[in-house]
Amino acid sequence: MSDIVQRTEPFQYAMLRIVPRVERGECFNVGLVLFSRPLDFLGVRIDFDETLLERMSPGCDPAPIRARLAGIERIVAGDATAGPIARLSQSERFHWLVAPASTILQPSPQHTGLTADAGATLDRLFGELVRH
Repeated sequence: MSDIVQRTEPFQYAMLRIVPRVERGECFNVGLVLFSRPLDFLGVRIDFDETLLERMSPGCDPAPIRARLAGIERIVAGDATAGPIARLSQSERFHWLVAPASTILQPSPQHTGLTADAGATLDRLFGELVRH
């Protein structure tokens, strides 16, 4: 019986955070974007807890956040109807999505790792860092 050695490749990821009131410094994770150039992978998972938003910031309208998150999903998928950013390369889309922002939706700092299966790693990290 031969052992199969899986080749691991580098990846980068960032969480997507809701920061409803910057002055309070409170936030919660709503998504995770993962990119691996060697594995030709760019993926996102999102779980927006609107009840948590209401508790943290009563009266904050979730509709614009939902729309922005849907736009991010379309950009990651390369959906041309999402505008010019969606037509960029995977690397350019990832770096555009995780660039620092001062809006209610902000990316975390980027993190790195190694994986043989980027999709499985995205699901695992999403479950550990985002799922409510």
